[in-house]
Amino acid sequence: MSGEDEAGCCADALSDAFLEARERDLRERLGRRRYEHTLGVAGTAARLARAYGVDERKARLAGLLHDWDKGYDDAGIRARVEELGLAVDPYVFEEMPWLLHGPTAAAALARAFPCLPRDVVQAIARHTAGAVGMTDLDMVVYVADALEPGRDYAGLDEIRALAGQVPLEELYLATFRHVFLNLVERRKRIHPQSIEIWNYYLARSHDAADERKGRKGTA
Repeated sequence: MSGEDEAGCCADALSDAFLEARERDLRERLGRRRYEHTLGVAGTAARLARAYGVDERKARLAGLLHDWDKGYDDAGIRARVEELGLAVDPYVFEEMPWLLHGPTAAAALARAFPCLPRDVVQAIARHTAGAVGMTDLDMVVYVADALEPGRDYAGLDEIRALAGQVPLEELYLATFRHVFLNLVERRKRIHPQSIEIWNYYLARSHDAADERKGRKGTA
């Protein structure tokens, strides 16, 4: 890979040189529209990171690399899973392989660039389906992928307006809900873990609301 020669696996993954080298790699790996999307996600992730006190360089890097494996078709991504020795949900492997580009990208990048911080690798892995127990960096990248300026789905402007105005977890839940409902309306398959994730964060949202009410009641 040309980027490895230019930046080196042992270089600082948060340096400008590493970021610029991966941008060059992505120009070759992705089509123009997908490449522009990755730049949009990287910039949006950096802005969200600033707003929520998350490491901006890590957010930008994870946003840039999140679609590293997006160029594979269904057969290619299945082969990628097997090549990398990943344990994935059998249903997703057979019926929804396009959702596996996050985990395969994370594994491939961690192998190619051992200097990548583990939390960056995890955020890349989780950007497609989300997860229970998302870190702040995970949520920033997931939200940035949905809200970057190139996305023009109905309802996104309302969620964009929440950025920086509500807690990050509330923004993530609003984004997750929008993605979930959009899939339902378009009669698309939904990741098997989506209900578990929704229930988990909805319960946390209710708990947070109850806690706020309790504080107001004792003021």
